[in-house]
Amino acid sequence: MTVTVYELTKKTLRDWIDAALNTAKEKGELNFTQIPEYVIEEPREKEFGDFATNAAMLMAKEAKMAPRKIAETITANLKTEGTFISEVSVAGAGFINFKLDGSQLVKVLEMIDEQKENYGRIDMGKGEKIMVEFVSANPTGPMHMGNARGGALGDCLASVLDWAGYDVCREFYINDAGNQIEKFANSLEARYIQALKGEDAIEFPEDGYQGEDIRVHAKNFIEINGDKYLEASQEERKAALVDYALALNIAALKTDLEKYRIFYDVWFHDSDLHSNGKAREVVKELTDRGHTYEKEGAIWFRATDFGEEKDEVLVRANGFLTYFAVDVAYHRNKLVDREFKTAINIWGADHHGHVARLKAALAALGLDSDRLEVILMQLVRLVRGGEVVRMSKRTGKSITLNDLLEETSIDAARFFFNMRQANSHFDFDLELAVEQSNENPVFYVQYAHARICSILRLLAQENVNVKPAKDVNLKLLNCEQEIDLMKLLARFPEEIRAAAISREPSRMTRYVMELAAGFHTFYGACRVKTDDQALMDARLVLVNATKTVIKNALTLLSIEAPEQM
Repeated sequence: MTVTVYELTKKTLRDWIDAALNTAKEKGELNFTQIPEYVIEEPREKEFGDFATNAAMLMAKEAKMAPRKIAETITANLKTEGTFISEVSVAGAGFINFKLDGSQLVKVLEMIDEQKENYGRIDMGKGEKIMVEFVSANPTGPMHMGNARGGALGDCLASVLDWAGYDVCREFYINDAGNQIEKFANSLEARYIQALKGEDAIEFPEDGYQGEDIRVHAKNFIEINGDKYLEASQEERKAALVDYALALNIAALKTDLEKYRIFYDVWFHDSDLHSNGKAREVVKELTDRGHTYEKEGAIWFRATDFGEEKDEVLVRANGFLTYFAVDVAYHRNKLVDREFKTAINIWGADHHGHVARLKAALAALGLDSDRLEVILMQLVRLVRGGEVVRMSKRTGKSITLNDLLEETSIDAARFFFNMRQANSHFDFDLELAVEQSNENPVFYVQYAHARICSILRLLAQENVNVKPAKDVNLKLLNCEQEIDLMKLLARFPEEIRAAAISREPSRMTRYVMELAAGFHTFYGACRVKTDDQALMDARLVLVNATKTVIKNALTLLSIEAPEQM
């Protein structure tokens, strides 16, 4: 992967700072044995400059000098004439700030022109295997709003990690065994018997699934099989009903998620961990390691030995494995059997207690529990006209993913759900999501892309086309708005790096909104079509580069970049 402009700039700055320090040492102005590992980074406050370093702060003790005096000594020995540094200043207790002119930034336009749809990709991950497991909705019913948010967050995080150079696997965990499936089977059986013999023929389970989808499954099952399972054993009857309905539900999950532009690499079946003995194997291993005990016929994991408030049941007194035991086996499968260096789960905030105990069990198995990262996602509310929307207009029931996508576009749903950190509550404004105005963030970004396409299309009709960046005098791009726009373009790979490190895909929506705003500001201040041919050629390269980066950012988010609106 090509070195980014930011990496190149920071390396050059470091070389210059090191040279200034060595010069000061030779002159006897500074006394030190070796240069410390100082940081070069972007200041939080933009008015301070483009980059800053804490080198002087780290040298104060050894040099026996005030940091600010050290910073002034360094700057006095910096050779910046004829470089891309337009200004060097000392701030506060001794930070050194650097402002850049446009001569270094124009390199980003050449990089974008060369890399095109691959611009932004970096090699931070170096092919390390990483899994993102997300949604994993219960297959006993349709997906709800939490799944819609988790799907957008998980898919975009996986894309960020892919662009950052990791070998990413998207996984959906199908909970097709255990209590949920038993409840599903009991619900289907009751509706099957009721449909054939009347509502009073069997009492519906108190904890059964009340949804209309259970009645529909029973009705369709009867159309295929009639009443032949009435005389079958209860075990055979429930198994046939679950085999029929569960396959349809899983197929529907896949269809709905693909409609939402989510495509999984692996659909992992919970039932496999039962059938292949891996879940029992984990219980045995925890026992062999001395981390379990028996109480009232059940087998318990000593989570309290690992700092947890309570222990966790692994095997119930009836011999059935708990969900917790199977989950430990599942995560051991991820980290050991399939050798993922890191496993990331996106779960609802109600899983908070489960996370700590699961990590404790992994530690008990001798694994580094930090290899499991769990992102806890807060609730989302649908809002229309300032009022919370709780029920589907179509069914009168709770709102599903399909209900949402009937109300608004896939683009808006994916963009809006990635506008906030996962751990923040989010109000999804349905009216704003369909509004065609600059107040709607996804419209604002897509309009910027379409506007650029329109500019380029109209100029092409006049035989004015974008030239290769290497053939254009890009140093003509030196006004404030041009420089600011190039700085935004140069930041794209760094935003991907930061989003990958922080596991925060919301950085990408914020970035592309800022880039769209930067383009609109530039376009309002700088005429693209001008009598100065050389300047027009340079601005066309800048405009085309902006189009490329907006499209790359939207592609990463699986959001369309329209050429006309």
